[in-house]
Amino acid sequence: MSKPVNMAATASTASPLFLRETELRRGLELLYFGYSHLTRSIDQGLADEGLGRAHHRALYFIARKPDMTVSELLSLLAITKQSLGRVLNELADRKLVETRPGERDRRQRLLRLTAAGAKMESELFEAARQRMSAAYVSAGQNAVSGFWAVLEGLVPEEERSQVIALRG
Repeated sequence: MSKPVNMAATASTASPLFLRETELRRGLELLYFGYSHLTRSIDQGLADEGLGRAHHRALYFIARKPDMTVSELLSLLAITKQSLGRVLNELADRKLVETRPGERDRRQRLLRLTAAGAKMESELFEAARQRMSAAYVSAGQNAVSGFWAVLEGLVPEEERSQVIALRG
């Protein structure tokens, strides 16, 4: 039986040679495994409802920006119109998302969670929040700020305004 690893001790300080391949691979591996475990914390709730990660991403971003247009969501998710159409139709059929025409342009479809959709998104977020909170507490404020800076650096400059717009 293997001994538990103290992740705080193993992740404490980056090497001053942080741009070397071994350090970059370590970061990529940690990003992969961290994301994998974070999404697993949400997957059971999705599976219970017969939904997948694409449904979760749509619910999450619609919750973050009510009355978002379908075009805005399409741009955020970077998936095909056909894929998003399937996801939105299923969420609408389950009464989790509702659409209404735009105020200025009636051709626009504005998206909003229903009460049931908001409840589901909140429950799914709670599973992720617990895992993220524990990791943040373990890492500390400076590490969290550094983590945000690294992740933001992965987003192309021309797309960062979309991320900033979600902050409200």
